[in-house]
Amino acid sequence: MTILVTGGAGFIGSNFIYYEFEHHPEDRVVCIDKLTYAGNLANLEEALKNDHFRFVRADITDREAVERLFEEEKPDIVVNFAAESHVDRSVEDPGLFLRTNILGTQTLMDASRKYGVKRYHQVSTDEVYGDLPLDRPDLFFTETTPIHTSSPYSASKASADLLVLAYARTFGLPVSITRCSNNYGPYHFPEKLIPLMITRALADESLPVYGNGENVRDWLYVEDHCAAIDLVMRKGREGEIYNVGGHNERTNLQVVKTVLKELGKPESLITFVRDRPGHDQRYAIDPTKIHEELGWLPTTDFDTGMRKTVAWYLDNRKWWQDILAGEYQNYYQHMYSNR
Repeated sequence: MTILVTGGAGFIGSNFIYYEFEHHPEDRVVCIDKLTYAGNLANLEEALKNDHFRFVRADITDREAVERLFEEEKPDIVVNFAAESHVDRSVEDPGLFLRTNILGTQTLMDASRKYGVKRYHQVSTDEVYGDLPLDRPDLFFTETTPIHTSSPYSASKASADLLVLAYARTFGLPVSITRCSNNYGPYHFPEKLIPLMITRALADESLPVYGNGENVRDWLYVEDHCAAIDLVMRKGREGEIYNVGGHNERTNLQVVKTVLKELGKPESLITFVRDRPGHDQRYAIDPTKIHEELGWLPTTDFDTGMRKTVAWYLDNRKWWQDILAGEYQNYYQHMYSNR
């Protein structure tokens, strides 16, 4: 089987590609990625050595490039990770998020229809549900929770989800959607909370925490997310949404303190900064549906996952140091200049 992975040079996409090679080595994986600021070809260094892997640098909104790739590869499954995903950046430039996250999704689904893809899978986010109050720990997002977005990023992802469901109903496209809570693990771009805190703490720099740090997120180790996507795209019911969460709720301040504890750094490095506009209070996923239908449960608890994550950043200093220095963007040229 051929699986087309969009945005596969990013954090979750690259982890998913390695998950597929480990658990389904017989399959071919094709990756398309524009290599924007968060796309790093160095994430796929080992994948590029695999005969069952192909990388193509292209924009998912480029209809000609997308259709050419579909014509060449005839993918059986499309998994769309490609997205602008940083909330702060969406506040600065909403248009970029609308273009990539909505129009890019349309382009991929049009090609999927034309070439008879067996499953189009949309990787979404729990942020489409908005947020939950901090004083109601009994409330969780389910698949029937109404969409109530807070940022241009979450609005663009919710719009894409609705478009996916519309293509299923109008055109009969075989689709599925997963909405996941916050991920962490290897290859996480250093502007995100956990890797930002790790890299700054290692340099003994201040750790900026929004507001009072009491915003709550449900954290999931990235490999568990990859396992859920793999299950849904292969065995999930067509036209269905599956929530993916780990029941690992932590405040942002608790997360930062966990990083400091793992690194043996003082809490005096924490600095509270002005809160983000429209900052969601709490996310919490109810994963009952995917557990009951497909048997999925997370296998990595938060403390274990954090130890593994911190260890990875300690063992891969050059990877994140190249990103902080901007050198990672030269990796593509290094890899392909003589090809």
